[in-house]
Amino acid sequence: MTQRGRAGARPGQGPGARRRREAEEPRVPAAPRIDLSAARARVREVIEPVVARAGYDLEDVAVSRAGRRHVVRVLVDTDGGISLDDVAIVSREISGALDAADEQGEVLAGEYQLEVGSPGVDRPLTLPRHWRRNRGRLVAVNGLTGRVVDTDDEGVVLDVDGTPRELRFDELGPGKVQIEFKRLDEADFGDEDDDDDDDDEGEGEE
Repeated sequence: MTQRGRAGARPGQGPGARRRREAEEPRVPAAPRIDLSAARARVREVIEPVVARAGYDLEDVAVSRAGRRHVVRVLVDTDGGISLDDVAIVSREISGALDAADEQGEVLAGEYQLEVGSPGVDRPLTLPRHWRRNRGRLVAVNGLTGRVVDTDDEGVVLDVDGTPRELRFDELGPGKVQIEFKRLDEADFGDEDDDDDDDDEGEGEE
């Protein structure tokens, strides 16, 4: 016979037992409360010269809290782009610099997780090197959309509907790279015509 209704608390499973069990179990300590903005500035101060010596540009640093550790996210870039080998090299250099700084005085006050990567196409173009690295791409800026034709330390040349426009960086806001999708009717299907010719020749032989 099955009895329906609210089940009573089993021995050792009541609210009191739960509280005792929680009191006995050690709590995992959370990451120390630190000023994340100050930590970000300190991390940047420590790693920027290290990244530069390794031949890369430090694009951004973010510090956040995740449980009992901090997460340090670092974006680096070069004119030739970033490979997985580059990420491994920079990660070792940054990790060594942060560990050394922590030995002399706490930077992050505890464990940290390091994540190194490169900026995506959604990163705003705010520095001359950003524009240089996006030469040939379609970019929207200041109400204009044009292709980056040339850049120097002073400004950029955009091809706007076939007309070159010279714009100075001190007059520009952040640029945004536009994602381009090649239209299907413009796609290159390789040797499609050659295959048709082969079929025609085969039909003639029959």
